[in-house]
Amino acid sequence: MEFNEKLQQLRKSRGLTQEELAEALFVSRAAVSKWESGRGYPALDSLKQLSRFFAVSIDELICPEEMISAAEEEKKESLNGVVSLICGILDAMAGLLLLLPVFGNGKDSPASVSLFALTGVKPWIKAAFIALVALTALNGVCGAVVSRLSRPVWNRHRIVTGMALSLLGTAVFLLTRQPYAGVIYLAVMAAKGLLLKGKLRP
Repeated sequence: MEFNEKLQQLRKSRGLTQEELAEALFVSRAAVSKWESGRGYPALDSLKQLSRFFAVSIDELICPEEMISAAEEEKKESLNGVVSLICGILDAMAGLLLLLPVFGNGKDSPASVSLFALTGVKPWIKAAFIALVALTALNGVCGAVVSRLSRPVWNRHRIVTGMALSLLGTAVFLLTRQPYAGVIYLAVMAAKGLLLKGKLRP
């Protein structure tokens, strides 16, 4: 009998619903549903909780092959969380562009200025720059928070959004002749690309 079948049998023998078991283990009902449907395995901590809760050994709950699969799944989820956190931090650092003197202020002023001090562009362009940088930084902060949650779908959406904002920022700043800001966005996008490529390796 496989782990998911054993778990269902143990839960039903206690007369518990998935939600009641989830509450007893301090996990989501979706997690219990995932385990019972065979779509994944609990982390080691959750396995220990299950073992204590049902008064059975971990060996009785899960066979060695399933244990290896569970460990690999936990490792993959952990790696995904770290990659998402680093991508979030990189995006959040875009907020520094509001303060760093990396913007050209036109032909009359050869010195670089911060985004807030920028006067050599039309007001709507400056507003678009500020909105783009603020959105990227906000996406990064959200990414750092989401990476600590067990929500793979949220992580994926946030990473895709971050890459899109990095690409848009690179294009906008290079097309408006702000090469330093454009190169910073390009470097952030390249770093995230390398992280994601490493994560996708088998």
